[in-house]
This record gives sequence, structure tokens and C-alpha cells, in this order.
Amino acid sequence: MSITNAQKKQYRLIGHALNPVVMIAGNGLTENVLTEIDRALEDHELIKIRISITDREVRTALIEEINKIMKSETVQTIGKVALFYRAALKPNPKLSNLLR
Repeated sequence: MSITNAQKKQYRLIGHALNPVVMIAGNGLTENVLTEIDRALEDHELIKIRISITDREVRTALIEEINKIMKSETVQTIGKVALFYRAALKPNPKLSNLLR
């Protein structure tokens, strides 16, 4: 599942107005955090996640792990905030950030 550069540009424009729906802190990727990320990706398709960890390498590793586990793609990373995309199985026009 690879998105094109044009799609990334469009998703970055949409993502600019979004607020982070999940925040990851010192406990890292717990089962509850992964469940919430999965639910948010299925509902909204495009989400922001704030990773409140100061070490850049750890943040990068967490982003890669989220992509691997959730089968998602990182659209953009700015500081401690990352924008993730995963197509929903059944997109809901009322919830999806891409269809509104």
C-alpha cells in the first residue's frame, strides 16, 4: 500500500487542520494505545499521533513499529507529531477525514 506524492501532498493539507487523537508517552505502545490507534485509523483513515518522547531515535522506532503493526503509512512527521494514513475497510463519510 504505497501512496503517491500527490496523495501525500493532499493528505498533508487535510492533516494540517487535525488535532492529535492519540498521545504516546513514557509507557510506549501498550495494548490499549494500539487498540485506540487501530480504531482511530479505521474510523478516520488519516490521524495525527503525538509521541511525547524526547529521544528522536526512539520516536522514529515507534513510528516504524506503528506502521508495521497497523499496516499504515506515515504521511508526515514534524517534531513529536506524526500523520498516519490507512484506508478503511468500510469508509464512513461522517467520520472519515478524507471524505468530509
